[in-house]
Amino acid sequence: MTLFEALTAARQKIDRLDARLLLQYATGCSHTDLLARPEMPVIAPAYAQFAEWVERRAAGEPLAYLVGEAEFRGRVFQVSPEVLIPRPETEVLIELALERLQGLEQPRILDLGTGSGIVAISLALECPGAQVTAVDLSAGAISVARNNAGRLGARIDFRTGSWFDPVPGEHFDLIVSNPPYIADGDPHLALNGLPFEPQMALTDQEAGGNGLACIRAIVAGAAAHLPPGCWLLFEHGYDQGAASRNLLAAAGLKAAFTHPDLAGIDRVSGAHL
Repeated sequence: MTLFEALTAARQKIDRLDARLLLQYATGCSHTDLLARPEMPVIAPAYAQFAEWVERRAAGEPLAYLVGEAEFRGRVFQVSPEVLIPRPETEVLIELALERLQGLEQPRILDLGTGSGIVAISLALECPGAQVTAVDLSAGAISVARNNAGRLGARIDFRTGSWFDPVPGEHFDLIVSNPPYIADGDPHLALNGLPFEPQMALTDQEAGGNGLACIRAIVAGAAAHLPPGCWLLFEHGYDQGAASRNLLAAAGLKAAFTHPDLAGIDRVSGAHL
């Protein structure tokens, strides 16, 4: 079996780019190798791994889970089915957070529902003086995030627990979160590889709810952990901007706003105490 033959067979089952990337991961070859030396033989163990990945990808399993990593803001993060796969839309949350950290030498930041750690780690690395605390209910997610922080050289205080429970009495200059916000039973949960991702990190698990249960809990608890003038920012669904601003205002936070992503879709809302 050559590189060309393996790639040709895989393209009958999965997307061309996915086939190429999986073959590169399985064999250690580069894109240049595929173009310049397609006759290179693929050793049996590598082909067996590649063939398994192709079948799993054809069944809908996300590419990132197959190879165990995904890129976010130019950094490679390890991922597993314990955590959501990083999505580019979350960069909006990072950019808005960095804007509000300007001028603060050693800001205290809290990331709620850290998952793989992409938000906490990005902020820790891009705001080097920050003291970052990251919370997640899932011990498996905390393990993945801690490993990513170690690999990327980010100093973060990881804690396991539900929302604000692990930080009683503590205050932060900025609270950020990418919480579960898809309504339980939403048909989108059956699409685009989402059945393979941790449902606890996608949906608020509130039967018959509108996806706002976790956002409601975060907004309700934020004021007790924010000094005056400090911000809460969170990602949410395309149709949750108005509801998020209403929740922020009802909780006594000021200057509530919603910011779109690059596609013009409402993506992040926030307010300050």
